[in-house]
Amino acid sequence: MKSSALKLNRLFILFGLMLTLAACGGQKVTRVESDTVTDLSGNWNDTDSRLVAEEMIRDVLSRNWLPKFTSKHGRQPTVIVGTVRNLSHEHINTRTFIADMERELINSGEVEFVASAEDRKEVRSEVKDQDLNASEETRKAMGQEVGADFMLQGSINTIIDAIDGEQARYYQIDLTLIELGTNRKVWVGQKKIKKTIEKSGFRL
Repeated sequence: MKSSALKLNRLFILFGLMLTLAACGGQKVTRVESDTVTDLSGNWNDTDSRLVAEEMIRDVLSRNWLPKFTSKHGRQPTVIVGTVRNLSHEHINTRTFIADMERELINSGEVEFVASAEDRKEVRSEVKDQDLNASEETRKAMGQEVGADFMLQGSINTIIDAIDGEQARYYQIDLTLIELGTNRKVWVGQKKIKKTIEKSGFRL
């Protein structure tokens, strides 16, 4: 009886040591390429942002609104990215997603691009300062900004379905390109991502 109790006590001690070692273990950091696909939590991440931006901007630039505008006006359209609303269940840095789309639009060479409303405030402050302090030869005049022809807006939504430690996450990204002045929608794009997550319990 004492032998069994002693074995049981040793087992508890061993189990406690294992938990302590697991809690106190150091972390290992591995440097990887920034475009490496990583998905540790199942949440929206940098890979989702980059891949969705690439695919949706490629789609919007392949549609008929672009050659129609170029043919009518004899120049490339000027585009601005507006608000992308996060309507999902999780915190998503939409600023990163917007930056990914801006990069794809600018680097495409298919459209002209102007600064966002927030960025323009800082630029206008600089132009105003130049008006007072810069030389006549180098100062930039107010009222010379290029107006955007189109604004890209959108939203990110999620649907969660979970049972018995398994979860399915469904992301839907909707983008709309709107002609400024007329408010005509010239392109509507949608991208869907579905992830399944299985949460495993602690096992000896």
